[in-house]
Amino acid sequence: MDEGYVKYVAERRDGIVPHSAQLDELNQARTALFDLGLIGVYPDGVGYGNLSFRNSGNQFVITASATGALPTLQSEQFCLVESFAVENNCVQSMGSLPASSESMTHGAIYAAQPLVHWVMHVHSRVLFDDLLRRLAPSTSADIPYGTPAMARSVGALVATQQQLPFVFVMAGHDEGVVACGANMPSTLQALLASLQRTSET
Repeated sequence: MDEGYVKYVAERRDGIVPHSAQLDELNQARTALFDLGLIGVYPDGVGYGNLSFRNSGNQFVITASATGALPTLQSEQFCLVESFAVENNCVQSMGSLPASSESMTHGAIYAAQPLVHWVMHVHSRVLFDDLLRRLAPSTSADIPYGTPAMARSVGALVATQQQLPFVFVMAGHDEGVVACGANMPSTLQALLASLQRTSET
């Protein structure tokens, strides 16, 4: 499996993301998704799922790489992505650990849609399959995760959306589903509503 690994060029400086109300919100949402199995670890030990919120401009705070096994994170398990360059496939961050392998995708969303302040990337077989069956918005199945092509595709998809929150499928990232929105409660609710619909069909 090619999931969960950082594919971009990572430049990281040591530091700790300061505690904030948004960090508490992120932890709250992440624990709820963890409890539902939408964030976690596969049997081979590879973690999945990551959350972020916009900090300032296109900077954002995101869960660190390889934290999927933990129900709640500590300050040192978050990273501040200070800059990113899609074409150069490079991410610069501040934190004790490397930023999530999906940081480039999150960055592309923030850059494409100024109204987005939260991004939640989860994994679910049933939700992924159901959304594709419903012809939900999706990236192309031949674009793999963690690549400049995926970042460009996600950015183009999100830029066309007039309504938030917005849920879409990363068709080339098996089981990968993303929700983005203006605030934590509405973004989380959009994901949960999509999951609820899968149990009604």
